[in-house]
Amino acid sequence: MRSGASGFKNLLIGGWQWNGIVTAQSGFPLTPQVGANTSGTGDTDNPDVPSWNPAFSGPLIVGKPERWFDPRAFLLPTNGTFGNVARGSVVGPGLTTFDTSLFKTVSISERWRLQFRAEAFNIFNHVNFLEPNAVVFTGANISTSAGVITGTATTSRQVQFALKLMF
Repeated sequence: MRSGASGFKNLLIGGWQWNGIVTAQSGFPLTPQVGANTSGTGDTDNPDVPSWNPAFSGPLIVGKPERWFDPRAFLLPTNGTFGNVARGSVVGPGLTTFDTSLFKTVSISERWRLQFRAEAFNIFNHVNFLEPNAVVFTGANISTSAGVITGTATTSRQVQFALKLMF
C-alpha cells in the first residue's frame, strides 16, 4: 500500500498492512443422555435418551458454565422403554473470535526487506466454552455434573511480535 509520502515520512507511515479475521459459529447440537441402557437393548454405541418432563416450566438453556441446560427438564424413562427427547435437541455454546494483525514492511535494499509483525488472537479475550456434560442421570437421580461445562474451546488472548527478513 502506498502512503503518498516520501523519505522519512514514508519510513514511518508507509508500508503498513492490517488484516482481520472474525469467526462466528452457532452452538453445536447435543443430545441429552440417560447414562445407562434403560431400554435394555444393550446398544452402547447409541446411548439412551431421557424423556421430556411435562411439569417443567422455565428456560431449558440457562447459558452458564456451571449449568448450561436445566436437567430438571428431563425424566428418566421407565426401564424397558425409550425416552422421547430427540437427538440434537439441545444447542451448546457458540464460538466467536476476533483475530487481527498489523504488518510494516521496510525496504533495506532492492533485494532485502524487513517486516515487523504484530498479531493478536482472540483480541477481545472472549471466552468460548466447550460442550456441556450431556449425561443427565446417575442411576435414578439427576447427575450433579449434568449440563456443566468444564473447559474452554479456544485460548485466551494471545499477542505475538516478530521480525521477518525477506530476500
